[in-house]
Amino acid sequence: MDDVVHREFTLTRNDFVHLCQMVDRHTGIQLAEGKEDMLYGRLSRRIRKLGLPSFKAYIELLEQNEESEEFNAFINAVTTNLTSFFRENHHFEFLKKTLLPELMQRNSARRRIRIWSAGSSSGEEPYSIAMCVAETVPAGWDVKILATDLDTEVLAHGARGVYDIARLDEMEPGRVHRWFMKNPQQPGKVRVRPELQQMIYFRQLNLLREWPMKGPIDIIFCRNVIIYFDLPTKQKLMNRYADLLAPDGHLFLGHSEAMNNMSQRYLLCGKSVYKKKC
Repeated sequence: MDDVVHREFTLTRNDFVHLCQMVDRHTGIQLAEGKEDMLYGRLSRRIRKLGLPSFKAYIELLEQNEESEEFNAFINAVTTNLTSFFRENHHFEFLKKTLLPELMQRNSARRRIRIWSAGSSSGEEPYSIAMCVAETVPAGWDVKILATDLDTEVLAHGARGVYDIARLDEMEPGRVHRWFMKNPQQPGKVRVRPELQQMIYFRQLNLLREWPMKGPIDIIFCRNVIIYFDLPTKQKLMNRYADLLAPDGHLFLGHSEAMNNMSQRYLLCGKSVYKKKC
């Protein structure tokens, strides 16, 4: 990157490094070299809206208060949110055909199941989980799905449960008919049925800070999240998940992620699916 990028706003090499450090300090996400254009594209809109002259001025504003609405908007802008319904479908097949039946047998006395979607983005993952639950677990069970993300905007999207109908193109027609309603007030949009929404609790959470939930949790989905963290952060996070998981609980990672030397507390039991052993 040149020392100065000659665009609408002034962005220096020092500005880029400083912003990367702020993102890392607040979220643990490490922006790699070569992300200058991405950062410029996402933050220039914030700078323009605020009427500021440069990235330096924007950084100075952010440093005044890391609890401000603008700092939250900064984190929302930088966070990547790529998701879809039933993404990596083999995970949901394993959940529906193997894990949920096992949990119904193991938890038959309490009839209770707890699932956490950590990095839920705009809600496609937790709603996919909820569909599997609703299609498998009989009425009368106490099932709750916690959906968390750092980005408040995508959480609000998920809580609303309204999506472009094109998002359902790859889903089975029977499933679409069963779990989505057309929205006459919004042509081209569909709404998730209330019985799925009632199962899910959307909450903001920074994975690197304190977690309010106590557990035990039966299943954790943390897919395509840890790729942004360095190894010590990954190791710490895997152990925190293990502490929260119930005995024989399961952790789902993304297809490009692997436990490797992050933790010795899990056994591989499927494609990027891990079972807690201790």
